[in-house]
Amino acid sequence: METLAKVERTCTELLQRGQPFTFTTVAATAGISRTSLYRDQTLRTVVEEHRMHSHDPRTMTGLASEVGHLRTAVEALAERVRHHEEQLRRLDSARRSNRKSS
Repeated sequence: METLAKVERTCTELLQRGQPFTFTTVAATAGISRTSLYRDQTLRTVVEEHRMHSHDPRTMTGLASEVGHLRTAVEALAERVRHHEEQLRRLDSARRSNRKSS
């Protein structure tokens, strides 16, 4: 949880100072690796959420950025759903096999 708090604090400070807001900037300022920000879904979501708020949503750039973030979020959710569906199919198949052998 300490890393999460550090990333949230860093994002807020960068926004308040009006500094460039990138994964590289957040990672360097928070003192963690960029890889950690990208791989940890919670940290990545925090950074992306703050990035979304760093753009004015009424501009084309802001709208394009928001659409990009939403597309990424939907793709990540779809992948998780596919993974969970596959797990359920395997569990169901195993349950059926156990019933037949009983």
